[in-house]
Amino acid sequence: MTEDAKQNNEKISAEDYENLLDKYQFSSQEVSPGKIVAGRVVKVLPAHILVDIGLKSEGLIPIEDFTESADARIPSVGDEIEAVLERTDSKEGYFILSKRQADARRALELLEKAYEEGASISGRVIDRIKNGYTVHVGLKAFMPDSHAELRPLKDPAKIVGQTLKVKVIKYDRKTENAVVSHRAYLMEERDKKKKIVFSQIQKGQKLKGLVRSLTSFGAFVDIGGVEGLLHVSDMTWGKIANPHDLFKIGQEVEVLVLDFNEKDEKISLGTKQLTPNPWDNITDKYKPGDRIEGKVSSLTDFGAFVELEPGIEGLVHISDLTWSRKMIHPKKLLNLGDKVTVSILDVNPTSRRVSLGLKQTQPHPLEELKKRLVPGTRIKGRITSITDFGAFLEVEPGIEGLIHITDISWEKIKHPSAKLKVGDEAEVVLLNIDVEKQKVSLGIKQLEGDIWEEFFLRQKVGDLLNVKIVRIAEFGVFAEILPGIEGVVFNSEIDEKKVENPAEVVSVGDQKTAKIIKLNPRDKKISLSFRQAQSDLQRQEYQKYQETQDDRLTFGDLIKDQLRQLQNAKKSGAETEEKPND
Repeated sequence: MTEDAKQNNEKISAEDYENLLDKYQFSSQEVSPGKIVAGRVVKVLPAHILVDIGLKSEGLIPIEDFTESADARIPSVGDEIEAVLERTDSKEGYFILSKRQADARRALELLEKAYEEGASISGRVIDRIKNGYTVHVGLKAFMPDSHAELRPLKDPAKIVGQTLKVKVIKYDRKTENAVVSHRAYLMEERDKKKKIVFSQIQKGQKLKGLVRSLTSFGAFVDIGGVEGLLHVSDMTWGKIANPHDLFKIGQEVEVLVLDFNEKDEKISLGTKQLTPNPWDNITDKYKPGDRIEGKVSSLTDFGAFVELEPGIEGLVHISDLTWSRKMIHPKKLLNLGDKVTVSILDVNPTSRRVSLGLKQTQPHPLEELKKRLVPGTRIKGRITSITDFGAFLEVEPGIEGLIHITDISWEKIKHPSAKLKVGDEAEVVLLNIDVEKQKVSLGIKQLEGDIWEEFFLRQKVGDLLNVKIVRIAEFGVFAEILPGIEGVVFNSEIDEKKVENPAEVVSVGDQKTAKIIKLNPRDKKISLSFRQAQSDLQRQEYQKYQETQDDRLTFGDLIKDQLRQLQNAKKSGAETEEKPND
């Protein structure tokens, strides 16, 4: 189709126009330019809209007046339209109309009225500009970023093209400048809804709502235009790390009204309260000794929490993780999410605590050890630690035994480090396994045999021994007979004279001869005497002296010698009496 043909289709022919003039007896004086007229769409052309305005001639409105308007909608035949009469086209015989001007006038009137009365109007967001938006409300108005929504938009461009309800917050009639706010409209609507909600809401009421936003501490749920807080602690009886694990934005949820405060405009909601509290019948479900499977929900320095069911968690204390005497950090034994079988140790519904044990579900390693090893068995292992009272040796992986300081050596030592060091390989004798007390007793000195037994077999009461004083007490002194064997000398056996303070008579380190006066093999006790040992030594000396005299000396010689001594004594006495006095 040629361009001329197109133009002919868009315009009414001159002949038709003349017919219209004749029919309506047109007079250009009936309507003055600048006046708003109302009409009805009679035809939609590609470039114009033909409108019947009730006069002898029809009006033409450019199609752009519609495509660039607030609603951007092309009218249909029969639609009612307002427009401003701009001029008449005498050549073509049409009224030239402007819907854009009519919209602008109406918009100015509407803006002024809305601004004065605080009413809301509709506007289409047509562009995103610096710090805000251009909104078409019959004319172009400005909407700041902060007034686009109640909360900052994550994607500011997403509202471009949308038609929104806005409030006019600033308006200048002279400059025709207007500032609008969608946020102000939303706040007004929210306040209206709040009044309705708070007039109807009740504690314990079940409501349905939509999740509007999620935070680390909970979810905000819309319950009819008003948002309530569903705190993370009221979401489930179980433990959750993040509200995102349970809910999604836009999700419909049923909630229970826990509390509300109209003055503060706060509503507390809950979802876990819609289900029974698992702690209510806890003692019926879990009893001490029961074994149950659970999931590791968290790990701490002092133990591991295991979820038995949603809302019920128990603590496996670090001491109940393993039979090892060493405190092993839970993270070295377990991982989050691990499924484990635990034993119920205690249930306290008042404090809502369940004590669990992991090691109790496994055989005690000492029971197994006791089946394999008997006292007297020799074991080799590594010294793992040393204390003031002894040293620990690794019997098997995870099992340690104590070598008490008294079982390290037969001789007395002040500290285990005098004989042993951490890391040393040592051979020991198994002395005892006490499963109930979880103790394994070991000894090193027993490798040499029992020196006490040998001593009691070799020595008897009356034997004289060379000893060294090692300690002094109020009641006597302790003397070392052999390394590891000591005897006691009570004060009455220290000297012929009465001794009240042994330290005044003897000193630590003195070497003495002592006599065994009492032996107690059962209690491994030895009583000694310095006093009796001294008498025995004197007697022995005398006997030796007697044994060294001349064998020819007879009994008669002894009698004669004694008589001679008596005679000399008498003579000496007589001479003394005959001397005159001074």
